[in-house]
Parts: sequence; C-alpha cells; structure tokens
Amino acid sequence: MPELEQLDARHAAAVLDFETANRAYFAASISDRGDAFFERFDELFTASLVEQKTGTCAFYVLPGEEGAVLGRFNLYDIHRRAAVLGYRVAEHVTGRGVATAAVRELCRRVTGEHGLRTLRAATAEQNAASRKVLLNSGFVAIGPADPAQLGGKPGTWFERDLRA
Repeated sequence: MPELEQLDARHAAAVLDFETANRAYFAASISDRGDAFFERFDELFTASLVEQKTGTCAFYVLPGEEGAVLGRFNLYDIHRRAAVLGYRVAEHVTGRGVATAAVRELCRRVTGEHGLRTLRAATAEQNAASRKVLLNSGFVAIGPADPAQLGGKPGTWFERDLRA
C-alpha cells in the first residue's frame, strides 16, 4: 500500500478530481461540501496550505496510481498535543482495508511529526464503515457527538491515546 503524503501544491488537481469523482458517494454518509467548495476550490486549497503552515492543521493524501488520490486524512484543531481526525476514501477502494491502514499509519506518524498524544474523531451512527475503521485503528468511543457537527445526524466521538 502506498504511504501517506503531506498535502502540498502538487496535489491540487488530483484532490479536486478525487472530490468531484466521489461527491455523490461521500454525500450519502457525510455532509456534502456544496457547490461553493467546487467553485472556490483553488482558493480553499491554497487557504488549506497556508493553514497547514501555521501548524493548526495537517493534511495528508494517500496517492494511488499515476498521482490519483485514493484518500484524504486530515488533522484539525491541533492544540495541546491533540487533534481531530477526519478522513475519506474513494468509493472504489472501500472495503479493502485502505482507510484502516492509512489511519493506523497516520497514528504512528503524528507523534513524531506533530508531537501529538491524542486523536479524536466523530462519526455518524449510520456510518458503520467509518466506525469500524476507528475501532480497528485503536480508537474507543468516548461519548455522543453533536448532530450539528455531523450534518444533523446523531453520532459518536472516538478517541485514541497515541502513547498506548
């Protein structure tokens, strides 16, 4: 399996292709990014790179063949050795352990690269695949998530102690 790469300017076109090709698939289980995301993609992508340089976020892509993106794995709100994890993988690689392997890799890397000790992630109750990825990656349920954070859907927060 390919290794995660930290997001940089060379990934822009592949990320847009990934988001466009999988938009309907993602919208079935998580909030749709909306038309504005695609209309303002270049601006938003550049803003993400700037935000990443500040150290409050870190964005990763899982490359596939010929530069295609198989998945995105993002750390938000990096603060006090903790961060929030968000991820999405292409529909054509779901069910193959790709997300679980990438989340596990990210958990190994972020202690050294970002000094993190804790990762948290929220997932909707109906998103069984995402819940399975988190559980298989060493996360444990810690309580309910605010439905407003999950597109109005009830969900659960999960946490992983990276020192364990």
